[in-house]
Parts: sequence; C-alpha cells; structure tokens
Amino acid sequence: MNKNWIALQTILSKEINRFLRIWMQTLLPPAITMTLYFIIFGKLIGSQIKDIHGYTYMQYIVPGLTMMSIMTNAYANTSSSFFSAKFTKSVEEMLVSSMPSYIILLGYMIGGSLRGILVGLIVILISLFFTHLQIHNLTIVISMAVLSSMLFSVGGLMNAIFAKKFDDISFIPTFVLTPLTYLGGVFYSITQLPPVWQKVSAFNPILNIVDTFKYGMLGASEINVFFGFSLICGLFVVLFIWCLVLLRKGSGLRT
Repeated sequence: MNKNWIALQTILSKEINRFLRIWMQTLLPPAITMTLYFIIFGKLIGSQIKDIHGYTYMQYIVPGLTMMSIMTNAYANTSSSFFSAKFTKSVEEMLVSSMPSYIILLGYMIGGSLRGILVGLIVILISLFFTHLQIHNLTIVISMAVLSSMLFSVGGLMNAIFAKKFDDISFIPTFVLTPLTYLGGVFYSITQLPPVWQKVSAFNPILNIVDTFKYGMLGASEINVFFGFSLICGLFVVLFIWCLVLLRKGSGLRT
C-alpha cells in the first residue's frame, strides 16, 4: 500500500476517533443548541411571523441552522486539533517526516469536514421533530455541505497555524464568523433589508453558502446560486494553497 495513503488513513483515523471519543463535547452540545433554536425561534417566535417565500418560518430557518452547525463544527474541530498538535510539538514530527505537506492538510481537512457534516445530519434529524422538510436539489445540498465544510476546516487549520495560545483559536469564530453568520440570512430574508444593504450582504460568503444550501433544500434563492458556488470555490482554493505553503515553510510551527 502507498505510504502516503497509509499516512492519510492514520491522520484521518486519529481525527475521527478524537471527536467520536468525546462525543458528549463535540456532537451533543450542537444538538442541544440547535434544539433550543428550533424551540425558541422556530416555535415561539416563528409562530408570530408570516410565511417567507411560501414556507413557514420553521422550514425557512432549518437550512441556515444546518449550515451554521456544519461550518462552526468543521472550523472548531480543525483549529483545536491542529493547535493541540502544535502545542505538544507532535506536528513537528510530521513536518520532518517523509509525509508530504498536502497529506497533513488533507488529513486534518477531511477529519474536520466529517465532523461538520455529521453534526449537520444530526441537526436535520432533529428538525424533523419540528417541521416537514423537502429536498429541492440533492446535488446542490450535498455539494454545498461538503464544500463549505472543507472551506471552514481549512480556515480552522490556518487559524491554528497563526495562533500563539489557546485563546487565539477562539478570536476568529467570536469576532468574525459569528457576526457574519448572524448577518448571513440564517434567521431572515435579505429582501427585508434596504437595497444598499442587500448589495453589501451579497458579498458575505456565509450568506452565499446559506442561500445556496437553502435553494438546494427549499428551491428558494435570494442571490445568484452560480455566484455563490463560484465565490466559495474561489475562497477554498485560495485558503487551501495558502495553508499548503505555510505547512511547507513550517511557518509558526517549527521552533
């Protein structure tokens, strides 16, 4: 068997076992949080909000909450795992080995993506207790879920590379991702915004992710789906190459 394939399997096995072993910290909290979102926003507040694009408020927020769970968990898994390896200096052993940098990147990226997608599936299953779901375009749903999980997984790895202490890996999620997520059309339609802010919001990558995923599930879209895919693909390619360069140089990793 190819040694690179063995190396990739090893990293993947470690990453998967890591978040499954502590499932009460990695899988259960998102499930509880999303259940509260469905109860508070979907049932209590949503019952007083009129239908959006022909869908109940509960149905409308399910795709956004699902995607929010995928993105945050993919990001958190990679950032925390890679920084732990960096903190214990085990990442240095990988860098000085014959293992190519792209194998390290792929291993952590796929591991984070799997956790994100698994949490997304859990959220969808929970939503079935509150509303009826339909899938408008399964291909778009799967491709956007996978692409966004990979994007945020790579983003989490980059955060871990630059982080100097554990507090640094929470800076981006707290001050960048969270505001962009709540401004990303998860809980509202951007058609409710003034025209100027609708145009500004169109460049929010999270809005493009949520809206494209929403189109795949509901068939309702407020921005150009092709633009959404193009933007996310472009961001993924840029971050992937950037991370690969940083790993090859050992920036912030070798002492």
